[in-house]
Amino acid sequence: MPAWLNRADLKNGNVDLDKMAPEDMTSKEYYLDSTAHFAVHEELLKDEIRTKTFRNAIINNRHLFKDKVVLDVGCGVGIFALFAAKAGAKLVIAVEKSNVIEYAKRIIRANRFDKVIKLVKGKIEEIELPDGIQKVDILIAEWMGYCLYYDSMIQSVIYARDKWLKPGGIIFPDRATMYLVGIEDRDYKEDKVEWWSNVYGYNMSCLKNYVMREPLVDTVDKRQVVTEPCPIKTLDLNTMRIEDIDVLSSFKLRAFRDDYIHAFVTYFVAEFTACQTSKAHISTAPGAGYTHWKQTVFYFPDYVTIKKDEELNGEFMCKVNLENTKKLEFGINFEFNSQISSLSSKNQYYMRG
Repeated sequence: MPAWLNRADLKNGNVDLDKMAPEDMTSKEYYLDSTAHFAVHEELLKDEIRTKTFRNAIINNRHLFKDKVVLDVGCGVGIFALFAAKAGAKLVIAVEKSNVIEYAKRIIRANRFDKVIKLVKGKIEEIELPDGIQKVDILIAEWMGYCLYYDSMIQSVIYARDKWLKPGGIIFPDRATMYLVGIEDRDYKEDKVEWWSNVYGYNMSCLKNYVMREPLVDTVDKRQVVTEPCPIKTLDLNTMRIEDIDVLSSFKLRAFRDDYIHAFVTYFVAEFTACQTSKAHISTAPGAGYTHWKQTVFYFPDYVTIKKDEELNGEFMCKVNLENTKKLEFGINFEFNSQISSLSSKNQYYMRG
């Protein structure tokens, strides 16, 4: 038993998570601090599109990092901080609220960057920078979540930007655009939704409405895409405000072949616009390569029969709970009228974690 933990603490359930080493945590503590588990970070590190894009954006633009002060928001095990130190940063301040920071300390020490990288435990909104630092030159943060917003750190990056980033400072990445497409997905929709109509001979179709309301985070085959993509929201972290986070956008989806539309799919493209010598972006589009973000699928009742060059028009809404970004509310309303098919549909969806 660790020296700081006594049996009275265990009996009374008074364990202080902030004092626990990650290897001493049990499933109960991981429930409260899920990102402390190494497996979460293993998935992120093995996402090669994500990790290599960050690496290339930093290492291939050493001129931006040389002798600069860098703030890594939500550093995890410290991989981006290590990239920044290797690129020549004078000081990297890596902030992490989770107990995984204990692993980060060991990793950074093992790679002999502990004199350049300083770790700070806590929420970015509650900490102060070490050594009297008042401003930084560069912010690094993987602030994007599933469907761009789910469990994202957008508001934390905006806070850090306003408090600590120098005028003209750089954010990596600083821009992201969410796109919407329509897909044909009859087989999976029947397996996911219609299956409830006959479950071992019993009618459980009352659950179909609830299944339809929850977006599905999954990998979509590029061959299922029926329409051209429509951009529905661009976030510019250099200038945006908290009140700019929510989405309310009209859309037009033009079909590029004759087919059916059973669902809408969102994905995003994140950009590192400051990269002059090496343009860098992360695309989570169907067919762009696997990322842990995958795509987000929104099924709707019935389906649309659409012909090439016809358009489906609608409105997309996303409302983010800033107190808990694992709570998102969506609305997708659309009208479609053609010679062979017409459908008017209003749909609400919820993501909750």
